[in-house]
Amino acid sequence: MNNAAGLTYLRFELLRALRNTRFFLFSLGFPLILFFVVAGSNRNVQLGGIPFAVYYMAGMISWGTMAAVVGSGARISAERAVGWNRQLRLTPLTPRAYIRAKVLGGYLVALMSIVLLYAAGVSLGVRLPAGRWVAMTLLVLVGLIPFAAMGIWLGHVLTPEVIGPALGGVTAIFALLGGAWGPLGESGFMLHVAQALPSYWLVQAGHVAVTGTRWSLTGWGVIAAWTVVFGVLAARAYRRDTLRV
Repeated sequence: MNNAAGLTYLRFELLRALRNTRFFLFSLGFPLILFFVVAGSNRNVQLGGIPFAVYYMAGMISWGTMAAVVGSGARISAERAVGWNRQLRLTPLTPRAYIRAKVLGGYLVALMSIVLLYAAGVSLGVRLPAGRWVAMTLLVLVGLIPFAAMGIWLGHVLTPEVIGPALGGVTAIFALLGGAWGPLGESGFMLHVAQALPSYWLVQAGHVAVTGTRWSLTGWGVIAAWTVVFGVLAARAYRRDTLRV
């Protein structure tokens, strides 16, 4: 019974994500347009020994996929405002199935963003062995986990009036400081700040395409630490929400 309810709600959430035009514009449209505008005029440039098209493709993938998975928070916030999530608690749908559907809806759009930007990269001359594409994709999907948890947390603490600008602002800050729109330098304070952010390692996942080098232990540690922090915050926010009268 619970499994059937979970699958039904998952199908509903995936269809809902696919029908959200504004969501697609921010998570797919803007990164794709910016990639063509910037990378198209710098396709023969090298950046830190990496072809510019590959570097910027990785940056736009990190930005677009972050927006996709964090966007689940907007749907959660809207449901809380109208009491929809309370009604769902009266059904056989479990909290785990509810959260899983939100996360998978975001990941579906994230995968679409990845595929579109890969196609855009190929159109600008990016050619890579199949194994490099797979490795890059897997690292990106892992790197999105803390952002999925962050979206769930923000969805449970922010109102629909403020969550849109908040999600856009937070995603932009992470993208900027993580180097998605350009490198922050090869040394210095800002580089240390960037390396402490999960968005930095999302961008670094794209470097696998050229160097074949996986994340360092620091990278795995940063992703794990942010996942734990946002996961704890999301769990606490969800429990508080269930106790509301």
